[in-house]
Amino acid sequence: MASFPLPFGGGAARNPFSVPASITEAEYQFIRETVYQHSRINLGPSKKELVMARLSKRLRALNLASYADYIALLRSPAGKDEMTNLIDSISTNHTYFFREPQHFEFLSQVVLPGICEAPPPGFGLRTFKVWSAATSTGEEPYSIATLLADYFSRVRGWNWKILCTDISTRVLRKAGDGIFAKDRVDQVRPDWLARYFEKGHGQSEGFYRARPELRQNMQFVALNLLGPSYPFNDIFQVIFCRNVMIYFDRQTQQELVLRLEKHLAPGGYLMIGHAESLTAIQHNLKLIKPSIYRKPE
Repeated sequence: MASFPLPFGGGAARNPFSVPASITEAEYQFIRETVYQHSRINLGPSKKELVMARLSKRLRALNLASYADYIALLRSPAGKDEMTNLIDSISTNHTYFFREPQHFEFLSQVVLPGICEAPPPGFGLRTFKVWSAATSTGEEPYSIATLLADYFSRVRGWNWKILCTDISTRVLRKAGDGIFAKDRVDQVRPDWLARYFEKGHGQSEGFYRARPELRQNMQFVALNLLGPSYPFNDIFQVIFCRNVMIYFDRQTQQELVLRLEKHLAPGGYLMIGHAESLTAIQHNLKLIKPSIYRKPE
């Protein structure tokens, strides 16, 4: 058992202002355009209530009396710093361990044996690289990490690395800590949980932290997938980019897929969400099964 500091801040001060019950169409349109410009997230008319709920928390935290005041802040010189908080607030971060389990079954039963168990050309240690492109609070990359750690404990001549990226710096910090409440790790196999996570005690009772042997193979980088450029040139055997494109328009989806293709190794795999499809997008990938695509060798 271990005791470790929990990555939680204190409570926020109460806001003396009452947040308005609604946002005007002009104010909502400005937020829509601003969010799209900085993240390419496409907020349609149906997202107005969600935006109000998310931004009301920012208004309270900043002691602002209205959405107009918040927009004035975004337009001010200080707005550049607030932009990160705006995108953090709007981003959806619904995730859990081994979500859409068919992808993890395919990874362990098809991808890893196919790539790693063939006689390796040349000599020396080789690295199996995975990119978790929408890391959120970390459940996805730590699911991948436990699977890879278990697999490569039985396969010689390989190590593994996971690049973990997200546009939200808030959730990425939480992911980097690798600390999860007990109910969040229910989907982890008991033997993997015991082997790859430390059980907390004392102030950490009811929490688990990923052990160093997982975290040392994981790199956490804040990244806008549609930003001007990526701060890396890595090529990956597998890219997980799941439940991201559903928030983008078709043009943005097209741009993103072509970018991901460039970072996919020949014979590598792209995993997207089960609610997503590349049917109407131009690409060079081969559909292996729903939501799983492979780059030709």
